[in-house]
Amino acid sequence: RKIIFEKQWFYLDNAIGHIYGTTFEVTSGGNLQPKQEVEETTTETKEAGTDNRNIVDDGKSQKLTHDDIKALKDKGIKGQEIVQQLIENSTTFRDKTEFAQDKYIKKKKKKYEAVIAIVKPSTRILSTMYYAREPGKINHLRYDTLAQMLTLGNIHAGNKMIVMETCAGLVLGAVMERMGGYGSIIQMYPGGGPVRAATSCFGFPKPFFDNLHEFPLSKVQSLLSGTFSTETLPADPEENALVEEESNGLSEEKQTPLQETEEEAATEAPMELNPTEEQDTMDINAEDVEFKENKVKENKENVREKQIKQWERRKKLKEAAALLSEKNADGLIVASKFHPTPLLLSLLEFVAPSRPFVVYCQYKEPLLECYTKLRERGGVINLKLSETWLRNYQVLPDRSHPKLTMSGGGGYLLSGITVILEKGKSDSSNSEALKMEEPASKRCKLQDLPC
Repeated sequence: RKIIFEKQWFYLDNAIGHIYGTTFEVTSGGNLQPKQEVEETTTETKEAGTDNRNIVDDGKSQKLTHDDIKALKDKGIKGQEIVQQLIENSTTFRDKTEFAQDKYIKKKKKKYEAVIAIVKPSTRILSTMYYAREPGKINHLRYDTLAQMLTLGNIHAGNKMIVMETCAGLVLGAVMERMGGYGSIIQMYPGGGPVRAATSCFGFPKPFFDNLHEFPLSKVQSLLSGTFSTETLPADPEENALVEEESNGLSEEKQTPLQETEEEAATEAPMELNPTEEQDTMDINAEDVEFKENKVKENKENVREKQIKQWERRKKLKEAAALLSEKNADGLIVASKFHPTPLLLSLLEFVAPSRPFVVYCQYKEPLLECYTKLRERGGVINLKLSETWLRNYQVLPDRSHPKLTMSGGGGYLLSGITVILEKGKSDSSNSEALKMEEPASKRCKLQDLPC
């Protein structure tokens, strides 16, 4: 298919079979050709200014117009030669400093040289791309915050993880990449089914998905209360086949009287029809019968396929429910657009003691409420609410400095470790214990305060 990327369009047919990291040049017609390693001719001139303050960007420094550049492209002149032409026709290039000249050349090369490098997908690349282009789809989850989540959640091979996310599958893909196909993951999802758009971009092999299970959030409470069942879904395919055959038998019985009446009606037709007309009507009736038979067969096959899919879905749901019922998960990751408090309080029931959990939210206030509820409930220690501060630096010879633009915020994380919750203690006793921990200045009664 046609790929449009950075104002370039091309087809990926010629890229199949090449290793990751190969650099391609976009030729006419959008075809990709592997770029030959040729020593680049230095487009830099020895002349360079010492100061940029006298250079004014008034749009008149470039002699080549847009039509001239288009004409050069139509002649088949490559991007490197176009960049050289732009340098020669710039009146201010020689007055710029050496660093400014490098920056100008790099900018023009990116614009006019149609060079594509295909790299292997990874968590870092995908999270950076999503955050730069479509941050709303991943709840503005910044890449460094995602790295903190993977570290605080102690994600490693052999884990049994519970992941609840609405970040287009990016967090799930990051956990799968860190686990390397070993262990099991249970993805909790709202609605009709899990969303894994970003997960498919990782290019995981098929064995990675063998230990990936999904479970709907709507059935969590029934699983906790012990009333969980999958009776709403159909039974085994063999039972479905019997039911289907019986229903088809009934339908055939219902159809036979209709066919008989049609035949009787045909025999009772007036004898004034000539032989050719009789032959035409017989042919039409035969075609109708054959068409009806084919349609019945297609309907049977479609019903059969749907029932097999539903049975497989029921089987997977049972497997996920069995894994959750063990209540020995090694960790919990929550990164959703929903309020974290009810999610976390219900999903923590499936996590074993002395295991980490991490909750991401774009805003601080929901996590503050969640923090308070967890303190009242108990069963957790080492609760931390944190925000990561990130600043990008340009690292180049003799010009390393922080970039002028930086991210305003990458969201907040609430992390902690589960412990065994004593059932005897009520919420009121926990709240009293918390009050006793507070300093005397905060424990003063309302009536003691001056009017």
